[in-house]
Amino acid sequence: MFTSIEVWKRVDERTAIRYRCFRSTGTGKYSVQSADFYHLPLDRARIPTLDEQHIELFIEQPPDERSGSFDTIEEAIAAHDDEFAR
Repeated sequence: MFTSIEVWKRVDERTAIRYRCFRSTGTGKYSVQSADFYHLPLDRARIPTLDEQHIELFIEQPPDERSGSFDTIEEAIAAHDDEFAR
């Protein structure tokens, strides 16, 4: 089982990132499943699509298998950023 955690990062005055993170209740370790980018003006039609994708990814593969697991949420986000060169 996993606990879902959202972590937000402001990039600048027009851009934000929402990290879709999980904490394993069994191991206590953290993983990042995905990162959603938002830009002003918001495309409101895109938000439900991102939510659907989040659920589909979780069902398809456990998040710790998809992106690894880390002792802290900061380490998980840094590894995700490194993997996708953000």
